[in-house]
Amino acid sequence: MSFAAAFMVPHPPLAIHEVGKGDEEAIAKTLESFDTIARIIAEIEPDTIVVTSPHAVMYSDYFHISPGEKAYGDMGRFGAPEIAFEADYDTEFVDKLCHEADKLGIPAGTLGERDKALDHGVLVPAYFINRYYCNYDLVRIGLSGLSLKTHYNFGRLLRKVADETDKKIVLIASGDLSHCQKEDGPYGFSPEGPEYDEKLMDIMGRGAFTELLDFDESFLEKAQECGHRSFCIMAGTFHNTKVDVQMLSHEATFGVGYGLGIFIPRQDVNIEAMEDDHKDPYVKLARQTIENFVRGQELPDLFEVPGEMLNTKAGAFVSVHELGMLRGCIGTISATCESVAEEIRQNAVSAVSRDPRFSPVVERELDKLEISVDVLGEAEPIESKDMLDIKKYGVIVESGVKRGLLLPDLEGVDSIEQQIDIARQKAGIRFDEDYKLYRFEVIRHV
Repeated sequence: MSFAAAFMVPHPPLAIHEVGKGDEEAIAKTLESFDTIARIIAEIEPDTIVVTSPHAVMYSDYFHISPGEKAYGDMGRFGAPEIAFEADYDTEFVDKLCHEADKLGIPAGTLGERDKALDHGVLVPAYFINRYYCNYDLVRIGLSGLSLKTHYNFGRLLRKVADETDKKIVLIASGDLSHCQKEDGPYGFSPEGPEYDEKLMDIMGRGAFTELLDFDESFLEKAQECGHRSFCIMAGTFHNTKVDVQMLSHEATFGVGYGLGIFIPRQDVNIEAMEDDHKDPYVKLARQTIENFVRGQELPDLFEVPGEMLNTKAGAFVSVHELGMLRGCIGTISATCESVAEEIRQNAVSAVSRDPRFSPVVERELDKLEISVDVLGEAEPIESKDMLDIKKYGVIVESGVKRGLLLPDLEGVDSIEQQIDIARQKAGIRFDEDYKLYRFEVIRHV
């Protein structure tokens, strides 16, 4: 199965009557929305609830997944120790998630737990859910200081693991919106506060989840939000999926934004399959080659590819990613075949079977792969690194017979110096060796 549904919820302790002592009546819409979500979860009857919480154990460069068989938490720090919850963890899901994360090089696992107690990012939604339904196991996951895109890709990993289980699973993306919406709020007022809430609620309402990745980190900091990365993880679980959205409410009564929404994936719609017939012919050839090769079938013939692919010679790189992480990349700096179509077919096979950094791709991975093709222009020598542009030009570093290449516009490559250094290291050229620089442009097909 996969995720049956996902829910965006805040976690205000005062929403619990024993904490709010009547003040919760000021956020009546939030309470009503919590009740609606709890009833829907009870109707779904999930085996497992996955909660991503900003108040679980958090590291700058690592997603912490709570270990062990069970955990306990209460609202004692908010003056209501009688509000308590003990949860059994879904150890099978956690083990599978850690295994897949390790295999793909995603920094996530159960190491480094500093506090076993359930945090209020879990306890508040559980308070409402448990009124109607208690027969579930829990998976608790903290956020990290890693990029928004990495959180999105971690959500895709969650989806992959969920797809491979026979359990019914729902996701709770726990997180408040901005904390600086009023002068008397916890962080005072900042204009970025209400601006963030308005943008966030609009994006979630439209189901335009990839727009969550476009937020500037400095803007998020000024808005003093706490749930954005939680929402990015949820967005990743919906990658290439049509989603029915119902936004329930938004309030900022106490200067903190509380947004609640319901997200139900359409199980009968696969965007990737819908788009396949219109895919770029360069990528289509690479994908068909990879799928045939991995399945032990004959490689596709070239009769149906466009004439430009048969009449052009060029170097080409085929890059393969799984859940946003590199899974293989092999290419040629200049043409080695009679056509760029043959070049792509040859390098597609190599990318999934001969990249020394990775094990060969196996059949069960095929539907998770993202494939791009870079067709290289002619390389030209340059006299200075100032003639490079990491977005526009790839670079070749050459010293004698040693040559290292790096494509342009790669995630994580932020400077010309870094681009040159990576290419130099790939070629085995020492820092103190003399080298020549070449630049080239590419046409990227995705």
